[in-house]
Amino acid sequence: MARAGADFGAIAANTPHIVFDQLQRRATIPLLSIVEATREKAQSLGLKRIGLFGTRFTMTGGFYQKVFADAGLEIVTPNESEQDYIHEKYVGELLKNIFAEETRAGLMAIVAALREREQIEALILGGTELPLILRESEPSEVPFLDTTRIHVERIVRELLS
Repeated sequence: MARAGADFGAIAANTPHIVFDQLQRRATIPLLSIVEATREKAQSLGLKRIGLFGTRFTMTGGFYQKVFADAGLEIVTPNESEQDYIHEKYVGELLKNIFAEETRAGLMAIVAALREREQIEALILGGTELPLILRESEPSEVPFLDTTRIHVERIVRELLS
């Protein structure tokens, strides 16, 4: 990308950020992280305790937890059975363009449980398909952080600078 004249690069998905640090070390141009952009958004909103939905790899990979902890923010993940449900629906339905109302209801029940049990202030939609099923469901008491939108906004700011 650098030889082609790119000033920066971006991985426009969450789960591949498992290897972001290794790629950044090898890259000759800066990479704009979807995780760091989301952390910056959470900081700008004054959030401290944020839930995380995504693939199992995103929820358990530790990369969100590390980047957010470095800024004094806490990532809260669903319990194991909730993670199983989210991952199964993500891979089995969302990636196949199946957006069932019962799945939306199941995901929203987990959001409510995290708010009640873990006192989350917001929820990171750490998968590019999650806003497609949850965009109309956002409860006002638990705002959603759409990582795709946040990352694109960060990329546009970089392009315009």
